Amino acid sequence: MSGSDVIARRAARVLVVDEAERVLMFRGCDPAHPEVRFWLTAGGGVHGSETLPEAAARELAEETGLRVTPAQLGEPVFEDVSEFSFNGRRYRQEQTFFLLRVPAWEVDHSGAGEVEHVSVDMHRWWTPAELVDAPEPVYPPDLPQLLRRLGVG
Repeated sequence: MSGSDVIARRAARVLVVDEAERVLMFRGCDPAHPEVRFWLTAGGGVHGSETLPEAAARELAEETGLRVTPAQLGEPVFEDVSEFSFNGRRYRQEQTFFLLRVPAWEVDHSGAGEVEHVSVDMHRWWTPAELVDAPEPVYPPDLPQLLRRLGVG
């Protein structure tokens, strides 16, 4: 593969919102550039023949310890396309977001995969207003506005 090849990827992401109207975010980095930090939602790539809700539920369980059925995620609330570099490779990721409201949740990151353990160093619950002033980039970039449109905050 040449350096200009872009890997197409499907991803399912979950906006986990607690009773205090905060969204769960993870601080990550590109292992090839660990000095550059950013915030992103729970979720990740679709495996094999998984449906988007199945992938979202699996990723949520792996990254947070929160187990839900795909049906509990309901219908998608947002879709976008993100292009980025990760570990020396270029990606074009079509991603679908689900909204999940929870009373509260204590994150258990122990089920996360090797990539997450290398690239994610913390999690935090953010209000939409706090995300506007986050010290590092937030993905998707219009997340505060999206959350408000969804009635969060």
